[in-house]
Amino acid sequence: MKVTVHVRPGSAREAVGGSHDGAVVVRVRERAVDGRANEAVVRALAGEFHVPRRAVRIVSGGRSRRKVVEISGDDAELTSGVARLLEAT
Repeated sequence: MKVTVHVRPGSAREAVGGSHDGAVVVRVRERAVDGRANEAVVRALAGEFHVPRRAVRIVSGGRSRRKVVEISGDDAELTSGVARLLEAT
């Protein structure tokens, strides 16, 4: 399943949830330096969806705050999880 995310690097706390222009918001502590924020995004999404990190892959937007991420797993669970996250504030 492909999910559009909006990354907020340098956040005080790590969290996944909420929406920004239709994308799931992912807050990470790491700054966008040397790919550290991208690694943190993969780690955060893997933890949120209870899948291994290798099941989460950034498809596009590697150098942007807005990214498309592909998550491998049960599509029904992922779809309901994304809907839940978009509603979260």
